[in-house]
Amino acid sequence: MKQKLSKRDYEQQVASTRDQRMKWWREARFGMFIHFGLYAQIGRNEWAMTTENIPIPEYEKLTATFKPKPGAPREWAALAKKAGMKYMVMTSRHHEGFSLWDSKANPYNSVNLGPKRDIVKEFVEACREFGLGIGFYSSLMDWHHPDGWRCAFDTAARKRFNQYITALNTELLTQYGKIDILWYDVSLPMESWEGWDSLERNQLMRELQPGIIINDRSHMPEDFGTPEGHLTAADRDWEACMTFNDISWGYVDSKQAAPYSYTPQRILKMLSTCSVGGGNLLLNIGPAPDGSVPAEAVQPLTVVGKWLEENGRAVYGRMHKERGWPNQSFGGNGVSAATYDGKSVYLWNWIWPSSGEMAFGGYLNAPKAVRLLKDGTPVAFEHKGHRLILKNLPKSAPDTHAGVTVIELEFEDKPQYVFASYYPQLHGGRDITGGARL
Repeated sequence: MKQKLSKRDYEQQVASTRDQRMKWWREARFGMFIHFGLYAQIGRNEWAMTTENIPIPEYEKLTATFKPKPGAPREWAALAKKAGMKYMVMTSRHHEGFSLWDSKANPYNSVNLGPKRDIVKEFVEACREFGLGIGFYSSLMDWHHPDGWRCAFDTAARKRFNQYITALNTELLTQYGKIDILWYDVSLPMESWEGWDSLERNQLMRELQPGIIINDRSHMPEDFGTPEGHLTAADRDWEACMTFNDISWGYVDSKQAAPYSYTPQRILKMLSTCSVGGGNLLLNIGPAPDGSVPAEAVQPLTVVGKWLEENGRAVYGRMHKERGWPNQSFGGNGVSAATYDGKSVYLWNWIWPSSGEMAFGGYLNAPKAVRLLKDGTPVAFEHKGHRLILKNLPKSAPDTHAGVTVIELEFEDKPQYVFASYYPQLHGGRDITGGARL
């Protein structure tokens, strides 16, 4: 390892290459999270080992029956591709401590036990086959390792455990070619970057993989934030990680999980929120014990993929976080949201009007063209005052996949939009643009 940089110098170095390294990620918008491990056999949440206080010797018995079918990672990647996702992140080792690769640092792994296969290798090969970015989830917590809890109060244990984590990550970043994302999780029981040796470790990881992107869960800011279970825009690059059912990251029985699982419409709503806020959506799948994708995830993701084939321009790319009002972006009318790429505004319509007309307030300049994004069908419109009125619309939503129709507003120049421009009580009785009293 090269001479260690100070925290300030390291963060400046990371910042200097961030735009180049993050370019593909900023354009990707949509990825698949995979939570897979021994806990899939329990089917009661990936934290079952600790929440049910299962002793280590008893939990270890799960390795005897852990037999994911050959080709399971390919099934995940094929679905991710079909769904319009651009990258994948897999739990190479969750908190249970079972590594899914041929690890010399951790004999408790899927090559020595269980399937006797390198699942990480299969995952990497599948991602490359389908042209998907490759991400490794790496837990800082390890319930199986004897120093996994001692490190919080025992200096020698802390040193040993940090060496162990570094050795694991070094294997992951040297054995499988180019890796795109290192996704840390659960930095407990230690609660600081100093305790985890994060400055030293992450410098080494970047030496091994100069183009890698690292998340913020090692108590270092690194490249992007990771709101979990909620879609909250940040003033930096961010990625919302979401379960598929608001219940569990790991596998739960499909018959019981299905009523809570996301519909295509819910997934598109999340994608819209992330895109409006300049973030990504990392949507999780918890494969069944044999590695199969739960049935309740296949149909919604297939529908979303068909929708993205026609409307992907409203999602992919460097969408701008241009805001005319808090939590508003270019023209929602109460039943719509909008993404913006600097040239066009894309209006996502959740509730289609049966009247044949739809109006949006706040547009100070008129678009030069309005069309359905899916096929380019022109839409008649009138711009009057600050009001854009779309006319002669079909009586039902033109989108045949999820009922979410996107309308593109193409402008000659940058669109000028002001939320609530005709609310004199908000602006001292004057037009917000500086005109006469209303």
